[in-house]
Amino acid sequence: MTIEGWWGFAALAVLIGVCGFYSAVIADKKIWKAVFITATILLILGIFFGIHWIYNNTASGRRALISQKSELENGMERTITVYTADGKVIAQYKGKIDVEKNDGGYIMFDFEGKRYIYYNCFIECIGNIE
Repeated sequence: MTIEGWWGFAALAVLIGVCGFYSAVIADKKIWKAVFITATILLILGIFFGIHWIYNNTASGRRALISQKSELENGMERTITVYTADGKVIAQYKGKIDVEKNDGGYIMFDFEGKRYIYYNCFIECIGNIE
């Protein structure tokens, strides 16, 4: 899970835990106390496994994990080739690269502590994604 995912899960788990255990405390019979505690634990576990499934089995979850990994490690191992509009190679970079923007005609990325910006170009980006 991402850091935001862990924070969201923790907040939700605390909220459900407080409500569930409070309900168990004010319940009159032992059977209801056991039901509230069991339901609270199962609900928290269900939410955990649901969030874990989303991050590992959906495209948006995997992208979030890869984005976080790239952010924390200052980029990913990539090969970027920059082309002119007619297909000629302007430059090629290999190494740990953090691509920041690739919007309509320009690319901005960090490579070896330097920021590179190319306008009116196309790029080919090949990265190793684990």
